[in-house]
Amino acid sequence: MSKASSATGGGDAAPADRPDAAPERRFEPDLRSMTRITLRPIASPMPLGFFTVAIASVMTGCMQLGIFEAEARGAVALCVLPAFVLQLLVSVLAFGARDVIAATLMGVFAGSWLAYALVMFSGAAEGLRVLGVFNLAFLCFGALMTTVTRPKRALWWVLVVSLPRWAATGLSGLTGAEWLTRTSGALGILVALVAMYAAFALMLEDMRSEEVLPIGRSGPAYTAMEGGLTVQLRNLERQAGVRRTL
Repeated sequence: MSKASSATGGGDAAPADRPDAAPERRFEPDLRSMTRITLRPIASPMPLGFFTVAIASVMTGCMQLGIFEAEARGAVALCVLPAFVLQLLVSVLAFGARDVIAATLMGVFAGSWLAYALVMFSGAAEGLRVLGVFNLAFLCFGALMTTVTRPKRALWWVLVVSLPRWAATGLSGLTGAEWLTRTSGALGILVALVAMYAAFALMLEDMRSEEVLPIGRSGPAYTAMEGGLTVQLRNLERQAGVRRTL
C-alpha cells in the first residue's frame, strides 16, 4: 500500500534510487520580457559596391572595344581581381545590415569578377566560350533578380542595363562575332555610368540623411527609409539571425 501511495502521490517526481528514471520536467519562465536584441548601425556599403561595378565594367568594356590589345588581357584581369574582394566585403556587410537582396547580388557579382579574372589571366583553353556560357547563366540570374529588386531602383537600374550586356557577352563568347563583342563593350560603359550615378546618389544620401539625387525607391524600400523605428523593427523576431533556423 505504501509503495502504491508513493507512486501515485508523488506526481511527476522520479524516485532518486532509479538511475533509468526520467528527470523531473522543468518549465522555463516566459523569456520574452527578458530578451534584448542589439542592432548596430553601420555605414551603407552600397556606394563601394556600385563604384566597384563601375570601375571593373570600364576595364572589361575597354578590352571588348579594342582599346587594349589582346596582350593586355592579363593586366586587365589583375585590375579586375580586386573587385572580387571589395564586392565580397560589401556582400558580407549587406548580410549584416539585413538586406538579403543587396547581399546576394553583390556576392554573385564578386564571384563573377573572380571567374573572369582567373580565366583571362590564365589564358585557359576555350576560356572565351566558357565565359560565354557563364554570362548566359548570369543573364538568367539577373532576370530573376530584376523581379524582386524593383522597389530598390538603384539596384534595379544597374541590373536592367546589365542584362543586355550579359546577353551580348555570352553570345559573343559562343559565336566569336566581333560586333557582339563591341556591343558588349559599349554596354559595359553604359553599366559603369549607371552604377557610378547610383553610387554617388547613395553616398550623398547617406552623408546628408536625405535624398539629394533621385533614386526612385518605392514600396518596402521607401518605407524602410522614411518610416520610423517601429517600421524598422517590424517582425524582427522572425528575421534570420534571430529565429532559430534559416
